[in-house]
Parts: sequence; C-alpha cells; structure tokens
Amino acid sequence: MSTLICGSVAFDTITRFEGRFAQQILPEQVHILNVSFLVPTLKREFGGCAGNIAYSLHLLGGSPLVMAAVGADGQTYVNRMQEWGIPTDLVKNVHDSYTAQAIIITDSDNNQITAFHPGAMQVAHTQAVPTDRGVTLGIIAPDGRDAMIQHAQQLADASIPFVFDPGQGLPMFDGDDLKRFIGQATWVAVNDYEAKLLSDRTGLSLADISRQPHLKGLIVTLAGEGCDVWEQGQATRVPGIQAEAVVDPTGCGDAFRGGLLYGLSQGWPLVRAVALANRIGAIKIASAGPQNYTIDRDALLAAV
Repeated sequence: MSTLICGSVAFDTITRFEGRFAQQILPEQVHILNVSFLVPTLKREFGGCAGNIAYSLHLLGGSPLVMAAVGADGQTYVNRMQEWGIPTDLVKNVHDSYTAQAIIITDSDNNQITAFHPGAMQVAHTQAVPTDRGVTLGIIAPDGRDAMIQHAQQLADASIPFVFDPGQGLPMFDGDDLKRFIGQATWVAVNDYEAKLLSDRTGLSLADISRQPHLKGLIVTLAGEGCDVWEQGQATRVPGIQAEAVVDPTGCGDAFRGGLLYGLSQGWPLVRAVALANRIGAIKIASAGPQNYTIDRDALLAAV
C-alpha cells in the first residue's frame, strides 16, 4: 500500500537575516519598496513539498510514492530519493528546464520571505495519477496549478482518499476552485493564515467547511500552539510540542504532513495522527534545512 505524494520537488537556497523584517519594511513606504537584507549564511538544501513530505513519511516507516517533475539539474535529488528506497519512476525529468527553486530569507522572528521559480514543476500536470500501484492514500500539496486541479480530480475519480494541502499555492485559486477541491478531498490541511484566506474566498466558515458530509476533517496548524482539528463543526485543540530549539522553520509544515499521512495510513483517529504530526514538526524545527533531521521512530510512535 502506497501513499501518493503529488507536489513540488525543489532546491531550497536558505539564508538568515539577523534582524527583523518589521524593522526594515516601513508600512507607509511599501509603494516605493526598495530593501536589501544582509544574509551572512547561505545553504542549498533539498526541498519542495513532495520531497519533504516523502522524507518525513519515509523516516516513520511509511511507503511514499512521489509524483513530481525535476529539471536537468535534478538527478542528484532523484538519486537521493532512490537511496531512501522509494520508487522514483513517477518523477518526470524535464531536460530543458531547471528543477524548481526556492530562495528563502528567514529573520530573527522566524518570519520568511520567499522567491520561488517553478521550473519543471510547470509540466507536472502531464503525468496522471496511477491506478495500478496500490495507492490507498494521497495528498495534493503545492504544485503547478494545472497539476493540482487534474491530480485532485484523478484521485477523486479513482475513489482514493486524499488530503488537500494548498499551502502557498492557495492564492492561485478562486472560491469556486477551492470549493471543488474541498468537495473532492477527504481531509483539508492549512495553516491559520491559509484558513482565513480559504474562508474568505469560499464564503464558508471553518465550521461550515468541516460539516461537508464527505469530509473527515479540517486541520488548521497554529505553529507552536498546536492545531485545531475540525470535525463536523466541532474543533478540538491538539496542543503543540515544545521544541528543543528553534533553529529553522523551513519544511516544518511538510514534516507535519508526513506525520499526518503516516497516522492516516495506519487508520488512526485524526486527533492521534495530528498529535504525531505535531511531534515530528517540533523535531524538524530544531534542525537546519528541511531534510536533515532524524527521529527515534519507536519512541515517537510510543508517545502517541
């Protein structure tokens, strides 16, 4: 049984600004914005939502199947996934493009400014959801717009339950698009900012969204405060986990989603799956880069 992860595979260029964006960006001057941030440190990491989620799920002992696209510079990433022992035949190689690239600046408050070049991700829609690979669960994570629309429809048509996780791709969609995604998905996962945008664009409250008869849950992440799990109009707060250190938030949401998918793949109640997801997110934030953390799997699973 495999978990299909539809989303971006990208390289992250991660830098840190030892100050606060709020002290450098003057609200009354944003119409003539011209700022420069000194970033003494720079790292290039393996990233992208699909790659990060697959890494988290792999560490937990799940069976991720990544469907994504990389460019001419992406073979090292493919090799990396093969070293994990996961299939890569659904990772399309686009030879006349770059792999998607994210350039991320994080300030001392862990706020982030990101520039993103989609590259090969723009042709991710040319692959279809496989129906002969034993896929029993899926996730639609941020990807090319057409890919997210088509892959969600294909999962729904195949009656494969999936998580709709629009992430930073949410602004690409209008209210009708988002209502269609909600109508196809089995679960929806967003952060608190995305939850507000989702409600504004659909005209539906979070309670209303969670009351959709087919929807098994709406998960709203609240950073260190934990998560609200909405089920049939009722919200349950799942407390956050104190991290050993706050080093780098990049990829924390993806680590969380790997934990969520593992719990769902095991048939756990949603609140228990989210409790595991909170724990792996707290582990990730204590490590620099999206895919450099390790876990004690047995201890982690015993804790939930």
